[in-house]
Formats: sequence, C-alpha cells, structure tokens
Amino acid sequence: MKYVDVIVPLPLAGKFTYLVPDDWDENVRVGMRVVVPFGKKKMYTAIICLIHTQKPQLYEAKEILCLLDNEPILRFPQMKFWEWVSSYYQAYLGDVYQAAIPAGLKLESETLVCINPDFEAEKILNDKEQSILDALSEGKPMHVNELSKFTGISDVMPIIKTLLEKGALEISEELTDKFRPKTNTFVRLTDEAKVEENLRQFFDDLARAKKQLDLLMMYIDLSKCLVPLHQKELTRKELLEKSGASAAVLNGLVERGILEIYLKEIGRLDLSDKITKEVFSLNEFQNIALKEIETHFVEKPIVLLHGVTSSGKTEIYIHLIQKVLDEGKQVLYLVPEIALTTQLTSRLKRVFGKRLGVYHSKFSDAERVEIWNNVLKDKTYDVIIGVRSSIFLPFRHLGLVIVDEEHESSYKQYDPSPRYHARNAAIVLASMHGAKTLLGSATPSIESYYNTQIGKYGLVELHKRHEEMEMPEIVVVDTKEAYHKKRMEGHFSDIMLEKIGNALTNKEQVILFQNRRGYAPYIECKACAYVPKCKNCDVSLTVHKIFNTLTCHYCGYSESIPTICPVCKTPNLDTKGFGTEKIEDEIRQIFPTAKVSRMDLDTTRSKKSYEKIISDFEQHKVDILIGTQMVSKGLDFESVNLVGILNADNMLNFPDFRAHERAYQLMAQVSGRAGRKNKRGLVILQTSLPEHTIINQVIRNDYNEMFRIQSEERQLFKYPPYYRLIQITLRHKDVQIVKQATYTMTNMLRAVFGSRILGPIDPAVSRIQNLFIKQILLKIENEASPAKAKEILQNINEQILADSRFKSLRIGLDVDPL
Repeated sequence: MKYVDVIVPLPLAGKFTYLVPDDWDENVRVGMRVVVPFGKKKMYTAIICLIHTQKPQLYEAKEILCLLDNEPILRFPQMKFWEWVSSYYQAYLGDVYQAAIPAGLKLESETLVCINPDFEAEKILNDKEQSILDALSEGKPMHVNELSKFTGISDVMPIIKTLLEKGALEISEELTDKFRPKTNTFVRLTDEAKVEENLRQFFDDLARAKKQLDLLMMYIDLSKCLVPLHQKELTRKELLEKSGASAAVLNGLVERGILEIYLKEIGRLDLSDKITKEVFSLNEFQNIALKEIETHFVEKPIVLLHGVTSSGKTEIYIHLIQKVLDEGKQVLYLVPEIALTTQLTSRLKRVFGKRLGVYHSKFSDAERVEIWNNVLKDKTYDVIIGVRSSIFLPFRHLGLVIVDEEHESSYKQYDPSPRYHARNAAIVLASMHGAKTLLGSATPSIESYYNTQIGKYGLVELHKRHEEMEMPEIVVVDTKEAYHKKRMEGHFSDIMLEKIGNALTNKEQVILFQNRRGYAPYIECKACAYVPKCKNCDVSLTVHKIFNTLTCHYCGYSESIPTICPVCKTPNLDTKGFGTEKIEDEIRQIFPTAKVSRMDLDTTRSKKSYEKIISDFEQHKVDILIGTQMVSKGLDFESVNLVGILNADNMLNFPDFRAHERAYQLMAQVSGRAGRKNKRGLVILQTSLPEHTIINQVIRNDYNEMFRIQSEERQLFKYPPYYRLIQITLRHKDVQIVKQATYTMTNMLRAVFGSRILGPIDPAVSRIQNLFIKQILLKIENEASPAKAKEILQNINEQILADSRFKSLRIGLDVDPL
C-alpha cells in the first residue's frame, strides 16, 4: 500500500500521513495537491511532500479524498526552500504553505459555493453533478460540508472542482475569491461544414432561411475561415453585435450542424507584446559598474551595487537581465512596494514585452493563480517583477535575482508567520538554483554593507548621477527658531512656501514628505487633557478628517470625531501633530490653484490607485504630491525639482537601535527624487535638530560616515550585524497570565543563555486587539550556532505551552526582527 505525507495549510507542527486509494496509486507525485479529511468534519487542500509505504504506528491513516492535479504545482527546489524558510524563521510548514500558495489553489471545507446563474450546460451533467446544482438551485451559498450532507455524496470535493471548471459554480464572494479560469464563448465551423462540398450543400439548404444565410456569410467574412493564413477566432458576442442577428438565428445554425459554440480560456493578464527594444546605452560609469559586477560574479554569488540616487542602476539591471535571458534562464526582480512596480513595469515592458510578468497583492486572487500557472507551465514569463511574495513562485531555472532598494523594511513580513525577510530568503533561493544575486540601493542596509567589508559580498559603487547631474542642494530650516521668529505658517516655513511658489510659477512639480498618514496623530481636550483611545489597543486614535473618524491603525476600530469632550463636556477638542491629510488640507488653502494629490495607505487601497496617482503625476495632472515613505522608494519624475521634508524629528527620535540608519535612508531617498533631469534639485528639510549628526550626514551625502558611526555603536552594544537577534513575543487576553508566562519563560531562557537575554519589556503598544503583549530579546553571537539556539527556544516554548495555565497563550518568534 502507498502512503503520502502531506502539508496542510494550518499552523501545526509536523506532516500528516494519508493512505492513497489504489485508483491513484500510480498518479500521485510530490508537489501535487490532494484534498484530505482533517479532524472530524473538515477538509483541506494539502500538498504531497513525501511518498512511501510506511504505515503510521500511532493512528489509522485516512484516505485522501481527491487528487486535484495531473502534474505537481511545485517545482524543485520549492519544497526544499519551504523547509529552509520554516527552519530558519521558526515557522510551521503550514504557515509557509499559506504564505506561498495563492488562495485560489486551496479548497477548504469552510469554502462557500453558489450556483452561477449564467451557466448553460453544453453536455448532459452526470447524476452527482446535477444533484449538487439542485441543492444550490435556490441561489443560497452553501459550505462544502453542508453540500456533502445535503446531497449524501461523501466525495463531494472532486465534483465541485469539476463544476467550478465548467463554470457551473462560483465561490461565494463572502470569502476570498477562488480561481476559476476566465473564459469567453467563441464560434467556429463544425468539422462537417469545413468540407467544401458539405458547405455548398448547407448554402443550398439555407436558400429559404435568409437570416441564417446572412449570419453565416457574415461569420465567414469576419473570421476569414476560408483563408487559413488569415483565419481568426470570433467571439459569439462580436458576431451577434456586428451582424445584428439574434441569438435564435445563431442557435438555428448550431442546430443545423453548421456552426458550433465553444468555450476558451482567455486569461486576465496583459500578454500583449509591446517590445520597442528601448535599451539605452550605458555611460562610462555604468559600463565600468556593469563589468565590475560581472567580474565579482565569477567569484562571489552576491554583489551589492551601491549607487547614488538617479545614477542609472535600473539600466544596469536591464543589461544584466538581457544577458541572463540570452542564456535561457529566468530573472526575479524584487521591489519593496507595489508603487515601484507601476513605473518599472511600463519601463521593462517596453524592453521585454510579454516575457515580463508582475506579481503582487493588489492583483485579484484569480490573477495571481493565473500568473502562478503561467510560470509553472513555462508560458511566456522569463522575468518576474514583484514584491516579497514573488520568491515563492515556481521558477524553472533562475539565473539572476535582483533585490532593488534592498535596505527597505517592506521586505520583512511581520504578521502572520512566517516572519521572513524577502531579501535574505531570495539569496537562499538563488543559491538553490545556482543563480546570482544583485542587491541594489543608494542607502544600503548596514548588514549588507558590512558583508561587503568582510568579503562575503562583492561591492560595486556608482558615485555619479546619470548625465552627471549634481546631487540636490539641501537647505535645513530650524523650525524651533522659525516658530520663535514667526516664520512658520501652519507647518510650513517661509522659505518652504517661497520655494513651492517659485516651483509652481516655473511649471515644476513638488513632492512633500511627511511620514505619518491621517489628519493628526490624536485629538486632545484643552480643558481636561482627555485623549480618545482605542477600545481594543493601548494607542490613541488617529484623526481622519476626510471620513470624520478617529481610527486605530493597529486593529481598524473607528468612531466618529466627537464635537464635545466626553469627559468634561466642553467643546475644547484640538488636534495634535499632523499627518499627510492635514498637509494636503493646508496646501490646498495656501495654493488654491495648484493641483494636489496624496499618496499614502489611505489613498492606495484599490488595485489601480497607485497607477492612477503616479500616472497623473507623470502627466503633469498633479503639481504637488504629498506622501509618506511611499514617495521615497525609487520613483523617477523628471519635473520634480523641489522636495520638502516637513518633520525630520519624528524619524530621529524613534526608540529603536535602527532609528538613525532609517532616518538617514528615508531622508536621502526622498531627497533623491529632486533634480533627476535638467537642473539641480532643491530639498528643504525642516527640523528642530539642525545640528544632529544624521542631518549633517544627509546634507553631505556621507553614507560611509553614517555606516562607521552606527557600526561602532552596534558593536559596542551587541546589535546586528555583529550579533543575531531573535524576538520572542507573548500574547494573552489576561494581563496576569501573560506576565506570569513571560517571567517564567525569561527565567528558563536566562538559565541557558545568561546575559544574552534582554527583558521582559512592554513594547511601545502593549495591547493590540485585546491581547496584552510582552517581549523578550535574545542576542546571539555570529559565531554561535543559530540552529542550536532555535532548538533550545523551541523546547522551552513547548514546556511553557504544556503548562495548563498557559495553554491559550500565543508565542511568536521573530528571527532577525526589524
């Protein structure tokens, strides 16, 4: 008898063994999806990870219910990569499965299905299929489990899969949309009608059916079906629209056996081939950098390209990509934000046409499944540009991985598990394929730059901007002094307003950067100092004036902005601080004729919102773009000659050992949006700390000095890159239980790791979604074995959770936290 070990999409340790029915004995392969019963009532789509003949000793193996694939949906070395992610980031394999596979490839017993009201059967359905449609005939969605009970069909999942493929069923929109191929209805001549003699006879037969004859003539004319070299497919809709005929006339031709109607998968993705071969020749400095990268790749698999903003790194990437494609290999191009894919996609599309695929979370689930299948089946895509989840696609043979803006924290997955860092995971993925990795940034992470200094990575530097444009001039405004001398209007210094006015007069564009969304961080009563707080989290509610709401950015709770103080009943509520929404409000009042747009999380929730904002700005439909860190990430606008950083202080004063590094990166990156073409740009930087070391390093564009100072501090206080960190987070709805568990766990850890353990501490927000939070930090020397440390951590975790007091405690491990 044959058994399979499978991974289920659940946060559970281990793999689970199932029996393979004799009918599928020869068909099962590693990487295929199977539907399995789990527990008493549930079913899940699992992935086969091992095939063997070893019967489980502790339980009776259940049979798999359905084999969903003819071919595996995973390639080598995906399973090996999953296991590495699971092991390194201390996550269950089920968590990795959930993160890696699009939801449309997972059917579950909780899935709601409903009948497709537009479905017309081309062939007679079998009894089981008809039984399921009858059960759903009233139009009410039903769970898969309910359908099984209602119809009495035990193996209901494969029948549902077949009906989904036929278009008879749909996944209810109450849950995540599952994948069903997008199809269209086409018309063609029957095989009988394609024979010339038969077609002549059909024409004779239609002599008295003028409408049918006219429609047949129109079909022949539109489809060019009698001229094989020019023949094209014709949709039912197009034929009826252009002929003006009714559906009844078309059905008459179908009944006569002259025409036939068929469904064809057409896909949701843009596969048009828009190649213009727009590859620009490299300048002297880019050519030198390209040759240095290729030289380093001979000896080192990883190279860091440290190039100042607007130095033309993307053109170097394009030349490297072309070389890899010429070798018959694939390329993964990682970017930190969806906003970046918008500009890059149009640029790369002009060079690589339909060989370029895009993969990110703003795509519908059906589109992501389609991209997955196209990559799996070697259809068109040789270059994938995407965000962090792109590392899980089923690549055939990666030759190069590019991690653009490699310093970005957006590459780190925070919640849910697995809490992986896409840059680091991509390096491992590349090594499994025998591929090279190129990291690129104007402000590299200290960890990556450190790896170049110890010889682990190759280093190539570009110090010149494209066309030798000068770096922008940075003017620092002391806001403390400006307020004192009454040179500030709202949140703008007089010099900031003067330069914005000049830019608008000169038909130039402006970017204003404020790294906080919303109207204001909170409101406060002037009389009693009351501040509205979230009822689920220990955090003040952010003001969103446009929606007239106070919103929690941690759990989403919101309430209306009160008109009077709920405590002292006075109307003395005032906003404190400012966010992008407030800046937009003030700018519209100061420059009423300017066209203003805002780019932050609140304005970019829909699929096309990024593209719309960026497209409008590129086409000069917007004069002033206000945004959070989204505007700092590699965007290229040729008419931006002024950038305003409205408040550098909140970046510099954040309580984190990486705060100064991040502040430098953000300010340097957003400054780099200015003066990329034609003339030198100007940056107005507002701060109450004009003498701060980081501010001076930004002004001088002195990355090396920032790296040196931050490295010395981190070495002194035992932080990365000299030590590894693992953050342990404990959550529970009872504050006393989480305290007891944390102190118990801290003592157990300290007995093993000694002074390497810091804490426990309360994080900046110590209650989220009604769960109280405590944290413990473990520092491990680089030369120590991280695998051994994780094994000890796992054992202690299990001991804590085995204690009856802590059974509902949630423990999360974050390896290499940011």
